[in-house]
Amino acid sequence: MNAYSGRLALVGDRSPHVRSHARIPGLLKELEERDHLDLDVYWVPSDDVDDALEGFDGIWLLPGSPYRSEAGAVTAVRIAREQEIPFLGTCGGFQHAMLEFARNVCGATGVQHGESTPDADELLIVPLQCSLDGHEGGVQVRPGTRAAELLGVERSMERYHCSYGLDSSKLDLLREHGMVFSGYDDAGEPRIAELPGHPFYLASLFQPELAGDGRRPHPFIQAFAHAVAGRSDQIAETGRGAIPAAT
Repeated sequence: MNAYSGRLALVGDRSPHVRSHARIPGLLKELEERDHLDLDVYWVPSDDVDDALEGFDGIWLLPGSPYRSEAGAVTAVRIAREQEIPFLGTCGGFQHAMLEFARNVCGATGVQHGESTPDADELLIVPLQCSLDGHEGGVQVRPGTRAAELLGVERSMERYHCSYGLDSSKLDLLREHGMVFSGYDDAGEPRIAELPGHPFYLASLFQPELAGDGRRPHPFIQAFAHAVAGRSDQIAETGRGAIPAAT
């Protein structure tokens, strides 16, 4: 029997029609078998976030935007960032991570998501010039970043399922407050973001959970799972008590 490795919150409105949601349980099972990471996994709907994220060792904001609660999705990112809980955001998770950072760190409280409020005066997340719904594309990785360390290549081919991305005119605002963009598509549009100094904060517009045939977890997912387990171990070692597995 594998040792308990920590509690993981999968934040999103679970649906059988979202390919990512169908793929993730198998990937976590592979991690259990390959890396002996027996994570205690909970699915948390976006409209339950305020009451449901206490005591987790990791938060993964999943694809599936627009969420039932945009505020809940943004709150999940804020909790992970402020409490230094390992965070992974993919597709819609990337988009809402950028919203959270812009609003709560950069002071751009009025920025909006173009999918949910297309007529807003200030959009941070805008329609892509070319939809990436069901497409694969190259990502140029910036040397010296966490993404580069994990991927081990200068250019990676990744799978997408989205039609919205970050308005590039807002990049400097986010960079000035500490966000690092560590991966770009071949046209120079941001595709990976990370926060140096945070135990693990990584967001990608592509969906690493869709890589390959589902039998080998993407390096981002593998590293995130290890960070979740590492946080649980650290909590136990510092004397604050291990978080018990749910029954």
